[in-house]
Amino acid sequence: MHGTIEGPKIQGADAKREGHKRNVPAKPRSDHGEHGVGRDGTAPETRPSRHRGHRTEDFKRRFVISIVLTVPILALSPFIQDLVGIDVRFSGSIYALFLLSTLIYFYGGYPFLKGFFDELKYNNIGMMTLIAVAISAAYFYSSAVALGLKGEIFFWELATLIDIMLLGHWIEMRSVLGAGRALEELVKIMPSEAHLIRHGDMVEVRVESLQHGDLVLVKPGEKVPIDGVVIEGKTNVNESMLTGESNPVAKKPGDGVIGGSINGDGSISVEVQKTGSMTYLAQVIELVRAAQQSKSKSQDLADRAARILTFISLGVGAFTLAAWILAGQGSAFAVERAVTVMVISCPHALGLAVPLVVAVSTSLAAGSGLLIRDRQAFETARNIQAVVFDKTGTLTEGRFGVTDIVPIAEVGEQEILRLAASLEANSEHPIARGISVKSKEHGLDVLPVQDFKAISGKGVEGLVGERRLLVTSPGYLREKGIDIDNPLIDKIAEQGKTVVFLLSDEKPVGAIALADIIRKESLEAIEMLKSMNIKCMMLTGDNRFVASWVAGELGLDDFFSEVLPHEKAASIKKVQSQYVVAMVGDGINDAPALVQADVGIAIGAGTDVAVESADIVLVRNDPRDVAYLIGLSKKTYAKMFQNLIWATGYNAFAIPLAAGALFAYGILLSPAAGAMLMSASTVIVAVNARLLRM
Repeated sequence: MHGTIEGPKIQGADAKREGHKRNVPAKPRSDHGEHGVGRDGTAPETRPSRHRGHRTEDFKRRFVISIVLTVPILALSPFIQDLVGIDVRFSGSIYALFLLSTLIYFYGGYPFLKGFFDELKYNNIGMMTLIAVAISAAYFYSSAVALGLKGEIFFWELATLIDIMLLGHWIEMRSVLGAGRALEELVKIMPSEAHLIRHGDMVEVRVESLQHGDLVLVKPGEKVPIDGVVIEGKTNVNESMLTGESNPVAKKPGDGVIGGSINGDGSISVEVQKTGSMTYLAQVIELVRAAQQSKSKSQDLADRAARILTFISLGVGAFTLAAWILAGQGSAFAVERAVTVMVISCPHALGLAVPLVVAVSTSLAAGSGLLIRDRQAFETARNIQAVVFDKTGTLTEGRFGVTDIVPIAEVGEQEILRLAASLEANSEHPIARGISVKSKEHGLDVLPVQDFKAISGKGVEGLVGERRLLVTSPGYLREKGIDIDNPLIDKIAEQGKTVVFLLSDEKPVGAIALADIIRKESLEAIEMLKSMNIKCMMLTGDNRFVASWVAGELGLDDFFSEVLPHEKAASIKKVQSQYVVAMVGDGINDAPALVQADVGIAIGAGTDVAVESADIVLVRNDPRDVAYLIGLSKKTYAKMFQNLIWATGYNAFAIPLAAGALFAYGILLSPAAGAMLMSASTVIVAVNARLLRM
C-alpha cells in the first residue's frame, strides 16, 4: 500500500456517501415522536432547559395537589373502607367522591389529556393517548356508576393512577433536565464583565459589549472574558472545562486564549478576536445543542418501536375488554383489565431509552474536548476497524526537531549540540530553530560567536573562541571533498531525515539529524487503538523514507506515502474495501479524505470548531483522544442497547400480565400497580443513561 495512489476526484463535502449527510439542520424534536409531540403534551419546539424546568415544576405542583385530593378520595371509596374496616359513608358521599375525582381527573390529568389532543392534531398517536384513554375509561365508567349505572367504581384507582403518572413524569423530566443542563453549565462558564482598557484607563464593561480589537486586562485567577490573543504578559491558563486539557497551558504574547478559561498567576492583556456567535464557547454550545437534537439510527428505531407498541397496546386493550366481557367476568373487571393493559404498556421507557443517552454522551464528550457534529458518525465510530492518520501535525508536531546526534571526533553529544546551537542562535531557519530548541531543552548555555556569516544555501559559520565552526549541509562536504564513512549516519540519511554537520577548522566533529518530531502522545495512542484490535495506518505526502521511519517508530500496520492532497480520498477508499475507516487529519488539505471516510475526525482544531469536512472535532492536538472517542462510542451504544432491551423486554412481559394471563393463578395487577411498574421502568432507563458518566 506504499506509494502514490491514483483515484477518482472528490467533489468536496457533498460527496459524502448517501445516508451519511452533513450540514442538514436538525428538525425540532420533542421528547418523543417523529412529529415532535412531547410526552408532556407540548407542541413541537426545541425546548431549552429553562422551559423544561418550568414544566418540571408544573408536574411537581400537580402531583402535590393531586396527592392532597387523593386522601379524601381514598377515605370515601367503598373498597378502601371495606378493606380497612372503617365506614365513613354519609348521605351524598358518593357525589362528593365524584366531585373530588372530577377535580383530579381534569387538573391532575390535564397534561395527559392535552398531550392526547396534540397527538391527534399532529397525527402522531403515542403514549399520551394510552394514558388519556386509560384514565378517561376509568373516570367515565366510574362516573356512570356513581350516577346510577350498575357496576363498580374505579375512582380510587383513577386518583392513584394519576398520582403515579405525575410522579413518574416529574422524575423523568428531572432526569431529562439534568442531562440537558450541560448547555446551561457551558453558558455559566463565561464571565459577565471584563476590564476594558480604554485610553490607558481600565473600565468595567459587560462582556457582550466588547468588540473586535478591544484590549482587555485579565487579572490572576480571573476568567478570560472573550476569545483573543495575548498582547502583553505571561501566564498559565486552565482550559480543562473547555478542551479537556488537564494541565495548565502556558501563554505568552502572540498566543490565543479562549473565553471562559481560567487565568493563572500572571496578568495578561488580551486583544479581542472573536465575539458573539463566533467565539469558541458559542460554537461548542451550538454543536452540543444540534447533536442532542439530532436523531441517530438507534433513535429512529426506538421511535418506530414506540409508535408500533402504542397501536399494539390500544389493540390489546380493546381485545382484553371484549374478551373478559365475553368470558362473563363483568364490565367492571373487563374495564379494569383494559385500563391496566393500556397503562402498563405505555412506552415511556422506550421513548427515553436513546434520547437520554444521547444527551449525556454529547455533553460528556463536549466537556472532554470531543465535539460531535454528526450523531450517526459518532454511532458508527464503535464499529471502526482501521484508523488512518495524517502525519504532519497529527502524529507529528509539524516542526523540525533534533532526533539524532552522532559524534565523529572526540567530542560528546552535548558539546556538539551546544556548539551548533551557538552558531544557529541568531538564525530563523527551521533547522536553526530545531537545534536551538533542543539545546534549551537540555539546559545548555550558548557561547559567544564572532565573525558570524551565512553561507548561501550551505549553512552558517563563525568564530567560537579560537576555532572556526561551521554547521553545513552534505553538499558542502562533497564540494570540499570531505568523505565521512559512518554507517550510522548513512542509516539516518536513509530514513529521510535532514542531516547537517558540525565542522571545526574544516574537520568534521559531529552530525545532527533533524525531522518532523513525533508526538509523545502518538505512540500511546497507537498502543491504545491496537489494544482495541484496530488497524493503525498513516497517510502523508512525504517520501517513503520519512514515512517508513515514522511508521516504524510508532509500530503502524501500514502507510501511504507521497500522496498528494487530491489523492488522499482514493487512499481512504482503498482501505474501505477491507475495513470501516476513520480518517484523522487537520481538516484543511485532508478535507476530501475526511469526507470519504466512514468517520471523519479533525484533530487539533483549537478554537476553530467549524471544520466543515469533519464529523467529529477533537479540540486538543492529542491523538489519544481518537481512542477515547471510539471507547465513548462503544459505551454509548452499549447504554442505548441496554435501555432498548429493558424497555421492550419490560413491555413484552408486562402486557400479558396486565391483560390477566395469570388470572387463573390469582395474580392480577391493579391499574395503580401497573402505573408503578411503568414508572419504575422509566426511572431505571433514566438512571442507566446517567451511569454513562461513571
